[in-house]
Amino acid sequence: HPLYLIEQGRPEKVIDSLAEAFRKICAAFYPRPVVMRFSDFKSSEYRELKGGDKYEPIEPSALLGWRGASRYYDPKYIEAFRLEVRAVRKVREEFGLKNLHVMIPFCRRVDEIVRINKIFEEEGLRRGPDFKVWLMAEIPSNCLLADKFNKYVDGYSIGSNDLTMTILGCDRDNETVAHLFDERDLAVKRAIRLLIKLAHRDGKTVSICGQAPSVYPEFTEFLVRSGIDSISVNPDVVVETRKLVARIEQRIMLEKLLGKGMREDPDLDIPLD
Repeated sequence: HPLYLIEQGRPEKVIDSLAEAFRKICAAFYPRPVVMRFSDFKSSEYRELKGGDKYEPIEPSALLGWRGASRYYDPKYIEAFRLEVRAVRKVREEFGLKNLHVMIPFCRRVDEIVRINKIFEEEGLRRGPDFKVWLMAEIPSNCLLADKFNKYVDGYSIGSNDLTMTILGCDRDNETVAHLFDERDLAVKRAIRLLIKLAHRDGKTVSICGQAPSVYPEFTEFLVRSGIDSISVNPDVVVETRKLVARIEQRIMLEKLLGKGMREDPDLDIPLD
């Protein structure tokens, strides 16, 4: 556990280990950008690490508990988060790999991203053209308040698994309600379309990770038609998905030339009138 290593007087072990892992990836992809998502382990997972039981609470629902952004500024964990930030700075400054950027997971409130950006500045990393900060969009508030989050981030990566869980109120680790979990549900698609619209209004990018684009071709078409900027899929379906996206984009261009837009589900947009 990182706090255990700090207590043992070995914080540099965390920084050096993380920095070396980041360095290998950033060097391999240089100069293309690499976005590193900060840690998002659940308390139940942290408890399994050496010394973890001393620092971690026992939570009845760890999936919705002390995870992601809520840890980073918490006085009980902030020193551990600073080690991750220092590892990022080491890669960018000591190794000269400025193609490393970061992503914040499970950020429930706008004030949380403000606090975290402040921590970056305290550690010598200031968000700007040279250092970008993305947000995982995996909670309804990220979609509903995207116009507010836009002020503090450079873009979003939709975590379709957690977003589906939080929108449908369906614990994806609970087999009893697993049959209700579906990324293609209208509520999820409305939230995604709203996020894309609000993000693009302020020039922010939107990508997606998660299982859905790898499994459901019709979901991929929905994303492309909604204006998604990029899609992540499992390695075994990369070629197939590239071909699918190309066909969809060609179809969209042809429809525009012929003045025949595909008739979409009118329920995809939230009726505000």
